[in-house]
Amino acid sequence: MTIAPNSCSRTRKRLLAAVASVAVAGAIGVGALTSGTSPVLADAVRVEAPQVPSFADVVERVSPAVVSVKVKAKVQPTADDGSDDQDGFDNLPNNPQLRRFFKEFRGFGDQGQNDDGPRRFGHRDRGHGEPRPVAQGSGFFISEDGYLVTNNHVVEEGTAFTVVTNDGKELDAKLVGTDPRTDLAVLKVEGGGKFTYVDFADDSKVRVGDWVVAVGNPFGLGGTVTAGIVSARGRDIGAGPYDDFIQIDASVNRGNSGGPTFNLSGQVVGINTAIFSPSGGSVGIAFDIPASTAKQVVEDLMKSGAVQRGWLGVEIQPVTSDIAESLGLKSNNGALVSSAQDDGPGKKSGITAGDVITQVDGKDVASPKELARLIGAYSPGKSVDVTVWRDGKSQSVKVELGKLPSSDKQASADDKPAAPAKADTLADLGLTVTKSENGKGLVVTDVDPDSDAADRGIQPGDVITAVNSTEVNGTDDVTKAMDEAVKSGRKAVLMQITRDDNNRFVALPVAKG
Repeated sequence: MTIAPNSCSRTRKRLLAAVASVAVAGAIGVGALTSGTSPVLADAVRVEAPQVPSFADVVERVSPAVVSVKVKAKVQPTADDGSDDQDGFDNLPNNPQLRRFFKEFRGFGDQGQNDDGPRRFGHRDRGHGEPRPVAQGSGFFISEDGYLVTNNHVVEEGTAFTVVTNDGKELDAKLVGTDPRTDLAVLKVEGGGKFTYVDFADDSKVRVGDWVVAVGNPFGLGGTVTAGIVSARGRDIGAGPYDDFIQIDASVNRGNSGGPTFNLSGQVVGINTAIFSPSGGSVGIAFDIPASTAKQVVEDLMKSGAVQRGWLGVEIQPVTSDIAESLGLKSNNGALVSSAQDDGPGKKSGITAGDVITQVDGKDVASPKELARLIGAYSPGKSVDVTVWRDGKSQSVKVELGKLPSSDKQASADDKPAAPAKADTLADLGLTVTKSENGKGLVVTDVDPDSDAADRGIQPGDVITAVNSTEVNGTDDVTKAMDEAVKSGRKAVLMQITRDDNNRFVALPVAKG
């Protein structure tokens, strides 16, 4: 049978309509359609919009564990005229209303911070009728018996501490311990029954792009929830030797300090500690202390009120590509030892200036920061195997770590050696040098401004003590080391430089031929 074109067209339309009606019925769960070619929805059928992600369940579970932290501190002396010389607004007219406006806008917790870089952001204000200034931050319970975590910079000037729970209860707390190096602190609420608490996550599983939820007390508002994603891992913001921050884009402001950032399982992946902001408000760049760092520090603080870290006793610097080339290293990973302290465990075990530390107990050292974190994670007295690159090969040194001093040792106040009148020239390096008074090393008296030496920061007064790990007492020693480097196929020599009693290494290119 032949089907006329018009009839075929009509049949095709009916078939398409029937298929469409079945698809609609299947999508909304309608089993029967009325007769005819046009689908008609049955009565009382509700079409629901697609489900979208919600953080409500997570927030409902974790909110009871998150608290506001109020810290009372000593009053700073004020000027006789009633104006506050400590508030950072000395150039403003002596107008109380104007000064009050700027104080409230800026927040006392940010005094002295660089507006162009990351800042700590505990919020500090006078409070209404308070005889002493009040700092406000955030925190969270980590045990049912009242231990909670916050930031060191929230509590560091405190004399009394109050915790405000999410249902408005105010509870007194005592300071258990602080760790300024990681900006962590632990408080303990006495009494009050059992508390809802949260656990730390395994932050090694946190990926860039994961959803996170921040809960805290911005501007003293309390119980504020914001959401975002993990923007980056391993951020170094110059806050200290253990920088390894998680960057998030959830809105974080003053008062969020010490507050937790959760994954969607309700576990703490990080602790809010700093933001990057030109204005002091959130611009979507916040930094969290990783849960792995916080967990170990918090455990130590709960046990003894302080953190005991291992100490290697060496000064280190990055391995640049030029330095790696001069030493025959295949990559610029590791930490170059610029000096080993006389009373440090590193020197006692045989580690010397010029060594490149590449591993600790089999764990690769990517940078000086990584070495500091690895060593700091060990307890004093622990023996570790330190792998160093020395004289063109790897060697293993066993070191019994010491206890990290509370502060860096001061350099000695010896004067720089005075330079004798006679000077020699190292033309290929752009340096003019003379022998030091004690006969050890060469004092730089002049630097060609167009030379590689000038580009790498060498300046008059520096003392060249060694080249490629060989002590130098004259220009002949330097020339010999350069010739040997060329014969070995090296493109640079490594100079050990002393300045103000501090050592560092500089790689300088050598001429070919």
